[in-house]
Amino acid sequence: MNEHGIVAVLGAGMAGAAAARRLAEAGFRVRVFDKGRGVGGRMATRRVGEMQFDHGAQFMRARGPAFAAELGRWTRLGIVAPWAGSDRHVGVPGMTEPVRALLSDLPVSSATTVVRLRRQGARWHLEDAAGTVHGPFDAVAITFPAPQVTTLLEASGVALPGVRRATYAPCWSLMVATETRPRDVLVQPRTDPIGLIAHDSAKPGRPAGSRLTVHATPAWSRGHLEAPREAVIAALLGAAEDVLGATLRPSHAEAHRWRYAQVETALEQPCLYDPDLRLGAGGDWCLGARIEAAYDSGQALARCLLADLGRPA
Repeated sequence: MNEHGIVAVLGAGMAGAAAARRLAEAGFRVRVFDKGRGVGGRMATRRVGEMQFDHGAQFMRARGPAFAAELGRWTRLGIVAPWAGSDRHVGVPGMTEPVRALLSDLPVSSATTVVRLRRQGARWHLEDAAGTVHGPFDAVAITFPAPQVTTLLEASGVALPGVRRATYAPCWSLMVATETRPRDVLVQPRTDPIGLIAHDSAKPGRPAGSRLTVHATPAWSRGHLEAPREAVIAALLGAAEDVLGATLRPSHAEAHRWRYAQVETALEQPCLYDPDLRLGAGGDWCLGARIEAAYDSGQALARCLLADLGRPA
């Protein structure tokens, strides 16, 4: 493949960002697509006026040297800082910042839902939900949650064996602005319905005020997946008050439903790749329910592409 090779990366979360950056550094042109309005995936930051909430992943840790080195680099850049213990790190000013850094200067098509892949000869075209066709691309890397990867592959008439083995738990996330300040910055009772309560505004680099993010347990979220948001807010508010032993009296409360929040069953392999199709997939569902796992999987997927397409890995 020559210097003009171009790769489509589907998904602008940590896995997609890690893959895209590695490919770009190796000399490939990369174009990233994501259905969301912005980048970050489940490393999400919701802004409401002057308030903000990390309503997805709350922090990240490093177990291996590659992600530890990346955390160190981000810390030196001032976009990551320790929180609630030296082994927990958060993005600054929001959890999205490390993904933004990886994708800086790369073309990202946001609010673009890719619904079908079309292979013409040795190259790929992508069709989005609006009927627009993008391409051609020499290879495609998909970093959606595994069920969404399966849906896209089935609609495209292609397969990557193994994707179906990965499973996710859902999560209802409650964002609360309140004058009440919890004693602890992080509480993880993991007893229905509350899995976690994070004092969001206690994280470094956050706006003033008192804001909480409450994550429901997987079991409770699954049982209330289609419940009205108002009912979810009321139930989680009451339960959070019981856990904290305090009345919250929120000035703002909203709920977000994550259908694919946390990996329950991982493939225990870095990524999936078909060299004949030049098509691969990766994400935390390959290695485990951690931001580091998404990063490592994205890096592994990029290495497969680089080796196959004739670049040094």
